[in-house]
Amino acid sequence: MLNIVILPLLAALLAQLMKFFIQTNKMRFDLKNLVAYAGMPSSHVAMVVSLATIIGLQEGWGSPLFGFAFIFSFLIIRDAIGLRQYLGRHGKMLNTLVKDLKEDDLLDERYPRLIEKIGHTSLQALAGGIIGVIVSVIGYVASLNLY
Repeated sequence: MLNIVILPLLAALLAQLMKFFIQTNKMRFDLKNLVAYAGMPSSHVAMVVSLATIIGLQEGWGSPLFGFAFIFSFLIIRDAIGLRQYLGRHGKMLNTLVKDLKEDDLLDERYPRLIEKIGHTSLQALAGGIIGVIVSVIGYVASLNLY
């Protein structure tokens, strides 16, 4: 039972820590990536895929709990790739509009710059999913050896 809580959190933490060093195919340390919404790999996807994987391994692939986790994962991944990319484009457009109206100081005071990169590409989501599966499988096998 503890694996179902700890392993997904560990997968998300590992994916988020990897963002420290990975940025556009270059290894570069960047502290802001620790709390970044976007980037390689997706910690959201790593967490939900890890959750579904460990539930499948422990409770069985045909269990209702796995079915719930699978559907939940699908929704999170779809939002990470689709909806959040759309919101990022929206933020970029609004930032451009505020910048174009730069003569109005009131806009700068009332409308802070929006985050433009909050979504994930399919590759970033895939990388997060792979991390989630690996963390859960290793954690599951390790827990079998403990008992």
